[in-house]
Amino acid sequence: MQFIVMGFDGTDEHALERRMAVREEHLKMASEMNSQGKWLYAAAILDDSGKMCGSMIVCEFDSKEALESEWLDREPYVVGKVWETIEIKPAKVAPFCAK
Repeated sequence: MQFIVMGFDGTDEHALERRMAVREEHLKMASEMNSQGKWLYAAAILDDSGKMCGSMIVCEFDSKEALESEWLDREPYVVGKVWETIEIKPAKVAPFCAK
């Protein structure tokens, strides 16, 4: 099952610092998830000034529960309190975009 996950960073003055503190861990996990076929596409969300303020991931897991237990429960941006709000929506990647 495919999902779109949107994680929105906090808006306090230390939000970007928290993101940068765990970014390498996040990117390492992203690479692992991609190698396993769980992450299909990902992008940083930018604010109007070009500063990172969130993330968008298109991923594939057996269920929402699997997404949470296999990934989100240990995601550095969750554990590190970077993402303040997380939206998870079921999705279907267009056939011409699928790997």
